[in-house]
Formats: sequence, C-alpha cells, structure tokens
Amino acid sequence: MTTPEARPARRVTTVADVADAAGVSRQTVSNAINAPHRVRPDTLARVTAAIERLGYRPDQSARSLRTGERRTLGYLAPVDDPFDPNPLMAGFLAALVDAAGAEGHHVLLLRPAAGERHARAVIDGVVAARQVDGLVLADVLPDDPRAAHAARVGIPFAAFGRTGPGLPQHWVDIDNAAATAEVARHLAARGHRRVAFVGAATALPWLAARREGFHREAARLGLSLAPALPGGDLRALLRGPDRPTALAADNDLAALDIYEAARAEGLRVGLDLAVTGFHDTPLARHLHPPLTSLRLPLRTIATTLVGRLLGQLRPAGPLPERGVELPAELVVRDSSDHPAPGP
Repeated sequence: MTTPEARPARRVTTVADVADAAGVSRQTVSNAINAPHRVRPDTLARVTAAIERLGYRPDQSARSLRTGERRTLGYLAPVDDPFDPNPLMAGFLAALVDAAGAEGHHVLLLRPAAGERHARAVIDGVVAARQVDGLVLADVLPDDPRAAHAARVGIPFAAFGRTGPGLPQHWVDIDNAAATAEVARHLAARGHRRVAFVGAATALPWLAARREGFHREAARLGLSLAPALPGGDLRALLRGPDRPTALAADNDLAALDIYEAARAEGLRVGLDLAVTGFHDTPLARHLHPPLTSLRLPLRTIATTLVGRLLGQLRPAGPLPERGVELPAELVVRDSSDHPAPGP
C-alpha cells in the first residue's frame, strides 16, 4: 500500500517579505498597518498592494503582546429563547459583529452560566483572563447592575440603553418619545381623530417613553385618546360607534394582537382600522396588510457603540459626558396609509 507524499508546509508570508516586495523598510510596513496616517499616500498604496498580492496577515497574538489590546469586544448577550429568538437583538448582533470587524475586532459572546442571575462572575472572569478590550451591554436600565459592576472593576464598556447618574455615559439609545410622536402626526395627517396606544403596562423606560411621546403629541394635536381597558381587552376597545380608528402599538408583536382582534370584530386593518408597530421586525413586512412600523437604525447604533468603546481604549481628547440619542425611521405601509374611515 502506498502512502501519498506529504505536501511541503506552506511558507507564511512575513513583514520582511512585504517590505522587500514594496521596496520599503519593515518599520514602514508596520506603520502602514498600525498607523497609516504616518505613511505617505503613495508609499501606503504600494505597501497595501504588496500585502494584498502576497496574502499577508498580521500576527494578532504578537500585536496583542505589543499593544496590550486583545482586538476582541465582549458582548453580554441578553437571555433569549433559542426556539423563539428576539429578531431585533439578532439583527443588532449581526450589526455589532460587522461594526467591530470594520475596526479590526472580533466579538466574543458572553452570558451568565445556567442558574446565575447576575453577570458579575462573567465580567470578573474576562477581566481576570484579559480576554476582551471592553464590553458592549444591551437592554440597559439606568440602575443596571452590569454597568455598575463594569465601572467598578474598571473595564471600558458601551451600553445600548441609558445608564443612570454616577455611571459612565457611554450609551446609545433611541429617542422613543420622538418616534411615537411621529406616529401620532402620521395618523392625524391621515385624518384619524380617535386613537389609542397599545402596550404592556411596564416600568421599562423605553416603553414608558413610547407611550408618553404618543399621548403628549396626540393631545397637542387635539386627538381623542381612548382610555386603556382593564386587562388590555382589545376586542372591547374595538367595539361601539366611538371606537378608535387608529391604534399604535409599542412593538410589532402587540400589533399582531391588534390584527387578530380586529378580524374577530369584523374590521379590516388598513381600511376600517389603522395599525402601527415598533421595531420593524421581518414580521412587519409579511403581515396582511404589511405593517407600518418604526425601524431602529441598528447599524448606526452598533457603529456608534463600537466607536464609543474604542474611544475609551484610544482616547484622543476628553471623553463625551453624555450618550447619543438616535432617531427611529417611520416606515409607512398599507396598515396605516389610507385615509381614516368616515364617522
């Protein structure tokens, strides 16, 4: 029986190879990779072309030893059900991986072990092992213990959600009140005068801001606000001659509940009743009729978070004293784009 000849090991391209091919020193190659602003444009172009042609890949472990950076960001992922995942946070994770990759970083997913309620042990573990350069937190509350513990142990972090007074203000959030105020204006422009806001009774600040923004703008526009019913009985809300002609939901799944209640009451969504959602999940486009919803700028959120985090690692001046508030985009579809029904 014959055995195939062993293939010779492929030689790894080195900095010296790139330097020879580009006709520059090894230090110039290093500068082109780590500090391109120090290199003349024509030289940088020549080095970059040599890197591409030779397929050179920098040794990240050596770079980490030299700079102290791991080139890895830890993401404390929210607890989720793998059989019923949150499509919004799945989209956010994809955007975060892309944003970190554009800056030469990987993302390490972190989560407390089964049965653990707090993330302290996870944070302490990655700090002790020096596995990450910083943390990205999501679904952050003003008194969030994860943010408080990260600040206490001194690891840089950036938060999707507002941190409270006394904590670093490296957060990014949506202007939820302004978003639902835009929904109220959209419905008023379509001729609706009797409206309602549908959402869970919760103290979560972003949901409370959505309700407050809608109610405040509806009152300013002189719209009639239907009162919330005990137990959130949507079918009862949709009965009677004075029922609202438009319902704004604080998320897309709540809007789906409105669709089902409307059909049970013989109402046509989009014609007899306008409905809007929040998050613009894939569900919104596939409902019949397609759902008007507020789209979160997930890529901008992720890019801003990564920038805020890397700004702490490589400060070029005073750190920002306040977080960043971003607008949501109202995506109008057939569920609310028709004129309000007559009296």
